[in-house]
Amino acid sequence: MDSRFVIAFLFLSCWVATGKTDHLKYKDPKQPLNTRINDLLSRMTLAEKIGQMAQIATANATAEVIAGNFVGSVLSGGGGVPAPKASVEVWVNMVNEMQKGALSTRLGIPIIYGIDAVHGHNSVYNATIFPHNVGLGATRDPSLVKRIGAATALEVRATGIPYVFAPCVAVCRDPRWGRCFESYSEDTKVVEMMTEIIPGLQGDIPMTSSKGVPFVSGKKKVAACAKHFVGDGGTHLGINENNTIVNFHDLLSIHMPPYYHAIIKGVSTVMISFSSWNGIKMHQNRYLITDFLKNKLRFRGFVISDWQGIDKITTPPHANYTYSILSGILAGIDMVMIPFDYPEFIEDLTFLVNQNFIPMSRINDAVRRILRVKFTVGLFENPFADYSLAAEVGKREHRELAREAVRKSLVLLKNGKTGKNPLLPLPKNAKKILVAGSHAHNLGYQCGGWTIEWQGLGGNNLTIGTTLLDAIMTTVEPNTEVVYFENPDAYSLNNSEFAYAIVAVGEQPYAESFGDNLNLTIPAPGPSTIQNVCSSVKCVVVLISGRPLVIEPYIEQIDAMVAAWLPGTEGQGITDVLFGDYGFSGKLSRTWFRSVDQLPMNVGDPHYDPLYPFGFGLTTEPSRTS
Repeated sequence: MDSRFVIAFLFLSCWVATGKTDHLKYKDPKQPLNTRINDLLSRMTLAEKIGQMAQIATANATAEVIAGNFVGSVLSGGGGVPAPKASVEVWVNMVNEMQKGALSTRLGIPIIYGIDAVHGHNSVYNATIFPHNVGLGATRDPSLVKRIGAATALEVRATGIPYVFAPCVAVCRDPRWGRCFESYSEDTKVVEMMTEIIPGLQGDIPMTSSKGVPFVSGKKKVAACAKHFVGDGGTHLGINENNTIVNFHDLLSIHMPPYYHAIIKGVSTVMISFSSWNGIKMHQNRYLITDFLKNKLRFRGFVISDWQGIDKITTPPHANYTYSILSGILAGIDMVMIPFDYPEFIEDLTFLVNQNFIPMSRINDAVRRILRVKFTVGLFENPFADYSLAAEVGKREHRELAREAVRKSLVLLKNGKTGKNPLLPLPKNAKKILVAGSHAHNLGYQCGGWTIEWQGLGGNNLTIGTTLLDAIMTTVEPNTEVVYFENPDAYSLNNSEFAYAIVAVGEQPYAESFGDNLNLTIPAPGPSTIQNVCSSVKCVVVLISGRPLVIEPYIEQIDAMVAAWLPGTEGQGITDVLFGDYGFSGKLSRTWFRSVDQLPMNVGDPHYDPLYPFGFGLTTEPSRTS
């Protein structure tokens, strides 16, 4: 054989072998994380990198669109479901079909699918719906919240989804804000405490792990998202997406500390707030996103925009989209939530990079962070979901956990008109009792916003759960007559001989700006129901709401008053405490104001004059007969 041919053959063989080994580096789980990231990043074209920075809505996310645009992520917004009451199998099949599109591309980079799971897997039929954060803050129980995070992660993973837009770590300083129920407390320390949900969702970060590096411990955990960075709970007048007017010291001492704790616990992503800080939109605030969050706090996960968040950099939104992309990306946003306008985003961002308005180093930083999270989640090794966790959705153990959370979240504000003759706990063996109010038998009202639909729903057909009336019926003795009137008039109650009445009233579901409310009164017919019932029968009022409401006009005629917040699907948790199987233990995580004229008013303020102060909550002992 010709020696030149032998030499050429050996060289070619070595080149092929080297190339093959090199090619597999980013797909080799035995390689160090940074080696895998660097290897993959070095192979990517600009189009592939920009695709990774795009997160599009489910409605647009066909396998062809994902493959054709190298899309990096897909999301379900509130109500973004494959079909009404879709089964676990339908969810898994949808996500896997999208994943096939991503894996069919040249480099086969998997998508990361994200969903709002803010009080359980709240978009999914039959999932366990836990109390909203305002109630969980009243428990003062971080271990409970961690268990809720773990249960939520299992139910989310069961549907094939590895990423959740939770927790909200806003410090709500004004209950007029429509997202206040998403905040654990007005007090920074309570919100810090509740960041323990992050290791519940993601797993406990190893002691040896570098701080600031994202961590997800396996296929039964999900990547979490601390939101909304930063100051969203402090906007002027509590108006959603408004301006937070505080100095840097107050921003750092009130609104920033939960992010320190989230980052230390290995949170994978941080979502930017729609709001502004002293007139500067957070989506274009380079100082806070890049200089502070990324460089000073050494956060190594990726930063994601909110829904069409960069559009709102301009007024009106989308007025100068090229400018919005330029300022948002230069500020440090890595992944952009562009549910509908992804072709324009991709075209404009490509133009901005090619014309050197955005340096390649900024694109590489964004993609490096996105890939780091994807590798950490394990998507390269396990891109597809299966049905093995299907039984986790709405399972009994999770519902029992939610029931525990409900009873620990209830705050007893009043018990007996004189204080010497408590009404609670209620006897189970009364001859005849009344249940009344718009919220007594309405699962949708009980769950609130962010349940099946973005704004929530009324009625009992949205998902599976137990209303307060259902729970009462199964708790009292079989020979107790339970009479239910949604809104009884005073005449119908005359000479009715009720031993007592349970009245459930409150807010209808809402989310975000739709919940902004400058008067915070109990919606009709709640006040008339309280008036009609409590003037005739000994009554306990159960207030179901996302925040404190004005109750001073009615409190004198009420025998007992319970703040139940937005308890979710497990109404049995309320009756557990009303009837004395467990004692009341919840403490206000929010100041209960007398009048909206006092707002904003938070514990420690010089003008502090609440109806019930922060931390208030009467306690009861379990009934011996129970």
